[in-house]
Amino acid sequence: MAQSVQTHSDPDLRPAGLRGVAADFGSDQRAFKTASWGKAMMWIFLLSDTFIFGCFLLSYMTARMSTPVAWPNPSEVFALHIAGENVPLILIAIMTFVLISSSGTMAMAVNFGYRRERGRTAALMLLTALLGGAFVGMQAFEWTKLISEGARPWGNPWGAAQFGSSFFMITGFHGTHVTIGVIFLIIVARKVWRGDLDTERRGFFTSRKGNYEAVEIMGLYWHFVDLVWVFIFAFFYLW
Repeated sequence: MAQSVQTHSDPDLRPAGLRGVAADFGSDQRAFKTASWGKAMMWIFLLSDTFIFGCFLLSYMTARMSTPVAWPNPSEVFALHIAGENVPLILIAIMTFVLISSSGTMAMAVNFGYRRERGRTAALMLLTALLGGAFVGMQAFEWTKLISEGARPWGNPWGAAQFGSSFFMITGFHGTHVTIGVIFLIIVARKVWRGDLDTERRGFFTSRKGNYEAVEIMGLYWHFVDLVWVFIFAFFYLW
């Protein structure tokens, strides 16, 4: 007669007391055994990057709240002169829309990647890279405009000197992430288009046949970059 096997998955059969706490803690390690090396390393990288961006934003908020000099008004500093009128934050709004839209195209690329639809996956990744490139281009225009108006890392004509250093450090660090993401999106899209992920052609991101996980890993990175921009947009441009 078959006997039922007792496992710790049944809440009534788990060890009591401190042993139960240890068993619950240890059960989570099974989830990491099924994760690939690439995905685990990406999560670790994103966690470390979260601390860096968090420190930058905390430093920015500390500088802004502690300075005795008036902080520049973002609605005036980041306004564009269009048709004889100053339109506040119009460029920043377009940049945000473009980057958030790229997150949607990246999500669709991951979906089609796991369906093994190479053409659509590569096209959506290239579209994501194009949107990311447009974002970087608009950011370069924004930097050029502010520099021409006198903004520097050590000062600016609108108020507290810390504004310039905070702006160039935070947006520059994020823009570097976007630029790196665009480069790797193009690399992975080319491999998908050539069928490297199906033919097991040796190289970066193609060590296993039929492994479209490289697309998902790129998606994790890109969604993180988009999420960070939401916080930068809220704290730096709207505050």
